[in-house]
Amino acid sequence: MMYQLFANYFSFFAKRAFLSPLSTIFAAENRMLTDDERLLRRIRQRFNKTCVDYHLLDEGDRVLVAVSGGKDSLALLQLMAERSRIYKPRFQVEAAHVRMTNIPYKSDVEYLSAFAEKLGVGLTVLETSFDPTTDKRKSPCFLCSWNRRKALFELAKEHGCNKIALGHHMDDILVTLLMNMSFQGAFGTMPPMLKMDKFKMTLIRPLCQIAESDLKEMSRIENYVLQKHVCPYEKSSFRSDVQDILARLETLSSDARFNIWASMSNIQKSLLPQRVDESGNDALTVNDENAVL
Repeated sequence: MMYQLFANYFSFFAKRAFLSPLSTIFAAENRMLTDDERLLRRIRQRFNKTCVDYHLLDEGDRVLVAVSGGKDSLALLQLMAERSRIYKPRFQVEAAHVRMTNIPYKSDVEYLSAFAEKLGVGLTVLETSFDPTTDKRKSPCFLCSWNRRKALFELAKEHGCNKIALGHHMDDILVTLLMNMSFQGAFGTMPPMLKMDKFKMTLIRPLCQIAESDLKEMSRIENYVLQKHVCPYEKSSFRSDVQDILARLETLSSDARFNIWASMSNIQKSLLPQRVDESGNDALTVNDENAVL
């Protein structure tokens, strides 16, 4: 009996002695980092985790990164270029900037080209436009986005790209979810990956688990030169209003954004309204023991 107690005692402290040097190293390394360095590490960790969790990248991919010139797209291009240098999976990165000639905003193409070149990525600049009077049912924001996307698809095909990377972050995903619920009566948003079989193209959103506030800080740390957007339609969008609602929710619960994100993969169908046929075969049956009624 005494021998067994001594063996357990020795085993416990032997494990502690073995593990403590490694944990001490990590703790010391973390303490040596500045706040900015810790932030950049967290962003890269979430970016890489997203790529793995949603299997956004495959061996041999050729990815076209959409670069508007804002903080999100510049961060996306930088992170994609960095990840393309790792051994697995091997993929290639290109960049594209679409200018809408009928919208008065300034785009510093020289800066964007130099930024991409510094990362070892080629940049293609396209010009297109849209007529907001052609379809009164669609908002100018929708028409602008649709025409930009169309130009990106055409360029991606010309360059042999099979994926297009977009710079939507977590706030964009959550705001779109709330907008669809509020204005469309649908529970859906922009997914991390969307395979568009009709166009033989896949859209990926590697920033989808990174908060906009973190990207703002990354922009400051990396000294991005942001483009000057003067869109005449941005004030008329409901998106900014819904962004305020999300911010309000976070004042009520600091975990609001993470809980809303988690809810998208935690659908409790038994606790939701369900239509039934005449025979009542699809009648509601509650069988979720963990449900809170």
